[in-house]
Formats: sequence, structure tokens, C-alpha cells
Amino acid sequence: MQSLLPNLFGGRLLLVPAKRATAYREPIDQPSIMSEARMLSFPKSRRLTRTSEFERVKQGGTTQRGKFILLGVLAVQKSGACRAGLVTSRRLGSAVLRNRIRRRLSEIVRTYQYNLREDLWIVLVARRDAASASYHALEDEWLRLAKRASILAL
Repeated sequence: MQSLLPNLFGGRLLLVPAKRATAYREPIDQPSIMSEARMLSFPKSRRLTRTSEFERVKQGGTTQRGKFILLGVLAVQKSGACRAGLVTSRRLGSAVLRNRIRRRLSEIVRTYQYNLREDLWIVLVARRDAASASYHALEDEWLRLAKRASILAL
């Protein structure tokens, strides 16, 4: 690929080859930015997605109730890393409001996902008061309910 760049010598335009983008590789001894980004992500493999999984947690799990969220927990043998699901019903308000609550709750779970015990399925149900709660209030309640349910591996 070539681009037109002005030549300062003589005021003529010359065809100069453009620089090609090359992949930058970090030394093996240093952690890469991508591995750090993967650690901070919340992939689909760590989420509950099927209705049957939510029903299984509801039927066989334990429930902790708070002012803003309801926490359902089910121990599942050999399921690997902790998986979480979020429920925001239409009773909370508009789609914009529901999505804001969903984003806040998923960010809280994403932040604490490596502090949770393995072989657990977790369901967070947003209650009506969550619509007016701040992020920090939701986070404080999440920590309180998680400690009460003994799901933190701290």
C-alpha cells in the first residue's frame, strides 16, 4: 500500500510506501495485556443462560434476601468455575432502567468472580428498590449477602 506524502525538498509529491502494521509481541516473562483483559472479562461460560438452569437454582438452592437484590445459590458438583445469572423483571421499570441495573450487577459479579468458591451457580434477582440504588449500595449489599451465603472464598 502506498500513500502520497509531500516531499519538502522541491515541493513535489512522491509515492512513499506506507508503514505496515506489525504485531507486537511481549517477552514471555511479562504478562500480556490480553491475558489481563481475559482475567477481567465475564465470558458466557461463566454465566447462566438457560431457563432450566435458573429453575434448578430456584428449586434446589438457598435464597438470601436483601433490600435491593435476592441472591439464590446452588452447589453443583464438578461444574468448575462459579456461574452467575441475572434477573431484571419488567416490574423494575423501562428497558433503560433494567439494563442499567443489569450492567451494574454484572460488573459487581465480574469484579468478584475470582473470589467466589467453585462449583456454585448463583442467581441475582433485582428487586424494585434496586432501581433507585447506587452502584456502591448494590455492591455493599452483594458483599453482605455473599458473606451470609458463604460463597466467598476469602
